[in-house]
Amino acid sequence: MAYILNLETATKNCSVSLAKEGKTIFCKEMAEEGYSHAERLHVFIEEILKENANNFSQIDAVAVSKGPGSYTGLRIGVSAAKGLCYAAGIPLIPVDTLAVLANQVQVADGLIIPMIDARRMEVYSAVFDASHKKTSEVKAEILSQESYDATSEKVYFIGDCQEKCKTVLVKDNFKFLSEIVFPSANEMSKLSFEKFQNNDFEDVAYFEPFYLKDFMMVK
Repeated sequence: MAYILNLETATKNCSVSLAKEGKTIFCKEMAEEGYSHAERLHVFIEEILKENANNFSQIDAVAVSKGPGSYTGLRIGVSAAKGLCYAAGIPLIPVDTLAVLANQVQVADGLIIPMIDARRMEVYSAVFDASHKKTSEVKAEILSQESYDATSEKVYFIGDCQEKCKTVLVKDNFKFLSEIVFPSANEMSKLSFEKFQNNDFEDVAYFEPFYLKDFMMVK
């Protein structure tokens, strides 16, 4: 009976879930402009364990969203996950942030393209099929009217940069799912359990987030 604590901090959404055998038991999250992850994350963890009558000794692994995403958000989540794993001697499971986002979409066919804002017209993105299998590598790209122009099948765009994307991605087969904005620890439950079953863990001491781009201070 595997209990996994899932931490998602790659975007403005600070999200924590507790899962049993890949099913979310409880999820607590809050999305704010100010990135309050440093204040919220450990409070959410404590509240979830308390409300579900669990103590940390019952947790079999900690999963964390590995990126791409906010440099600060990723550092907070990964640092917390590594600290918990090191203290308890349990495995660390990194989960692709864009896969977490893509798994919120349930469609019969077409392509799913989750996007995370990377300032101006640049986004972090990847392409998934309707079964949530990744069909392209994660990349940082500058959007234009030519982006995905060769794609004739239905394309579902999700993420926190849909408004700016709508100005250039205007083909009839493009659909924006405005209700899906941020990745959530709720969708991490299934993904982290699959990795747990396959012993797909990372070295707690050496694991680093997948930033995709070098961090730059914006003046």
